[in-house]
Amino acid sequence: MTTVDHGERIPNNVNLAGDKRLQRALEAWQPNYLKWWREMGPSGFQEDDVYLRTAISVETDGWAHFGYVKMPDYRWGIFLSDEDPDRTIGFGDQMGQPVWKEVPGEHRNALRRLIVTQADTEPASVEQQRMLGNTCPSVYDLRNLFQVNVEEGRHLWAMVYLLHSHFGRDGREEAEALLERRSGDPDKPRILGAFNEPCTNWLDFFMFTFFTDRDGKYQLLALAESAFDPLSRSARFMLTEEAHHMFVGETGVQRIVERTAQLMKQHGVERPEDVRKLGAIDLPTVQRTLNLWFTLSIDLFGGEVSSNAASSFATGLKGRAHEDQFEDHVALAGSYRMELFRGGAMAHEDVPMRNAMNEVLRDGYIADCQRGVDKWNKTIASQGIDFTLTLPSRRFHRHIGTWAEAFADPSGTLIGKDQWEAARDHWLPSAGDRAYIQSLMQRPIYDPTQMANWIAPPKQGIKGRALDFQYVRHEA
Repeated sequence: MTTVDHGERIPNNVNLAGDKRLQRALEAWQPNYLKWWREMGPSGFQEDDVYLRTAISVETDGWAHFGYVKMPDYRWGIFLSDEDPDRTIGFGDQMGQPVWKEVPGEHRNALRRLIVTQADTEPASVEQQRMLGNTCPSVYDLRNLFQVNVEEGRHLWAMVYLLHSHFGRDGREEAEALLERRSGDPDKPRILGAFNEPCTNWLDFFMFTFFTDRDGKYQLLALAESAFDPLSRSARFMLTEEAHHMFVGETGVQRIVERTAQLMKQHGVERPEDVRKLGAIDLPTVQRTLNLWFTLSIDLFGGEVSSNAASSFATGLKGRAHEDQFEDHVALAGSYRMELFRGGAMAHEDVPMRNAMNEVLRDGYIADCQRGVDKWNKTIASQGIDFTLTLPSRRFHRHIGTWAEAFADPSGTLIGKDQWEAARDHWLPSAGDRAYIQSLMQRPIYDPTQMANWIAPPKQGIKGRALDFQYVRHEA
């Protein structure tokens, strides 16, 4: 069991005190991080006491401490899961060989790119969500937003540690650049498209944490298989925290559809305009918002056929989620039957398995998403409402890969550009949808005994606390 040093400026279990040069470099980066946090973190709440969990160890039980803290004083630490001295590479051309403790020179650029891309998503999501506290539906939800935010910040620290400790001057420069890019900035945008998308209301936030953070889960599962052991150990502990982010999204959407279905049943209404008169988010609008964030998130897996994915697998940089569940860990002989857009029409091709690794990862992700959507549908059905939320086809609304060239409806049927443009607002949130949702979220609720009309209360509080506990001490 690795020892956690809580006495240092940067809590860690990587023996920073034993590497003074690295320690000084990270402590020099820390003020820039805090400056970024104050400028781009949650707006209007930096001096509030928030009931947060803080990572204090990597043990399975008791790894987190709960208590009040002001967010700028949060103890962002560097934590790697415990080292397995017998661990070997579990896939690719070097399967069975010892994992790497240092970066092999021939893989330096590719590994740095993987780490920087993962790292860039963490501050991006904080920036996307920075104004949401000003329209919170409850103090419970406000605290969950801030918990997600501070843990995304800790995940940034995890990746910055790898950049500083293993990539020299290049790594230090990349770490600085992570604080210079901004979500949605036309001149210095974040690297991946979904992390430049506006996230300005709570339905967006819950969909983001369900779909986009779930992409993060699958990327971390793949990185947890990496032959570069420090990256693997970082990803494994990050997954511990990531689970809460997806919980926030899944239960948030579930509470929205529960409240909508309750009001529909109570008042005997079905039409979206009648549901809106009751101050609820109509289910077709929930579906359109689902369509948006699901498709933005499946783009994050990359193109269907990818030589980069093949190279990452072959060299041991990035595996498949739950690699031990596959029979063939070398993947040289198999193929993947894939639907692709070729010459203006759908085509079926057998793609070498290594070149299909993005699609294999996307398959697992989509199946995982479906389990959550099934829960939402059970909630709707429990109120006797005849409406089913569905995941759209992976051909719909794509901007990455072969389907980026196609126009398809949510069922996956190929259509013309004119048809797409005419029906767009039936499939994705319209300006009117966004205006209506925003109209519900004009007044934040800071009284812990109250809950916004458009969302049902959660089943239970946090860490055994009551639902009306003062999770955030905020003076309106």
